[in-house]
Amino acid sequence: MNEPPIVVIYAHPAPRRSRVNRPLADALAALPHVAVRELYRLYVDYDIDVVAEQRLLSTTETLVLQFPVRWYSVPALLKLWMDEVLEVGWACGPGGTALRGKSMLAVVSTGGHADAYGPDGTHGHPIADFLLPLEQTAILCGMSWLPPVVLHDADNADPDAIALHIEHVARHLAPPLPVPPEVQPPEAPFPEALQPEDAS
Repeated sequence: MNEPPIVVIYAHPAPRRSRVNRPLADALAALPHVAVRELYRLYVDYDIDVVAEQRLLSTTETLVLQFPVRWYSVPALLKLWMDEVLEVGWACGPGGTALRGKSMLAVVSTGGHADAYGPDGTHGHPIADFLLPLEQTAILCGMSWLPPVVLHDADNADPDAIALHIEHVARHLAPPLPVPPEVQPPEAPFPEALQPEDAS
């Protein structure tokens, strides 16, 4: 049996209260070409099965990170997943070529209005600025960074807006997906800040 070409890593710390991400994850899980990994259900003890996660990622073409923005960043368990799964020597750095040539897409929701994300808004920067660490992670792993899909003001979105968002994301992930341009990760020497912690 062939593995799905798209893997969605879904991270929501409070899925029962989710008005947008929970139904979106359910809709994506129903698609035959998509596998959804719900981190807060799989790893309630935060003990991530790195081997299983890497095995699935090695067969996929597109990695989707789906999450609500929390304090200008990803939820804690998603950050831990990235730290442990995208390890040096496997995903990046010397010998780390497992994800090279694949794509990464962020599908995110925010509590703030779209106009709050800009130079004159409450948050002072466009949402793309807060996603830069993910973009740079993709580049470091030799992956193509796809334009993010964002739903602002998710807490106040009405059922029609949520349905349109789900339809938009599903259409965005419909095959055939675009062939990503080749990305060259940074040349050696590998940044010291990203060496394994036990080597510092």
